[in-house]
Amino acid sequence: MNARLQTLRAAWRGRDARERRLVLLAAWVLGLYLLWALALQPPLRTLREAPTRLDRLQAQLQRMQDEAAEAEQLRASPPLPRAQALAALQAATARLGERARLTEQGDRVVLTLGGVSGEELRDWLADARVGARARAIELRLAPQPGPAAGRFAGSLVLSLPSP
Repeated sequence: MNARLQTLRAAWRGRDARERRLVLLAAWVLGLYLLWALALQPPLRTLREAPTRLDRLQAQLQRMQDEAAEAEQLRASPPLPRAQALAALQAATARLGERARLTEQGDRVVLTLGGVSGEELRDWLADARVGARARAIELRLAPQPGPAAGRFAGSLVLSLPSP
């Protein structure tokens, strides 16, 4: 190890003064770049991105709190009679027109869909949850190809609340 160090020192001394200055300058530039890239840039980037991340997380927290409050409100609401829950589901289904059909199968209700958009399905599920207090048990949807892209077909099994 000492021999290698002696060889490097001899090679260093063998360089002229201008070349040694250029090598030292390159070493300083490389050292400053490494200091910037490894020690300064990551925390500065974190500080720069923190406000947007914080806003996004606060919005997500607010949505979760709103959903928790809605769930609590739904839990506290009195149960609906089956006939009233079915009427609410049929009214929500009527808004979808011929693209949706509602059928009863024992204690469950099946919604069959054909060519319903995601927004229409979201609105229908909200109506079913709030208006009929129904819970989705099973969902089988497939996106439709071709000109009906962005629309879904399939079935949705719901459970109505027991009075």
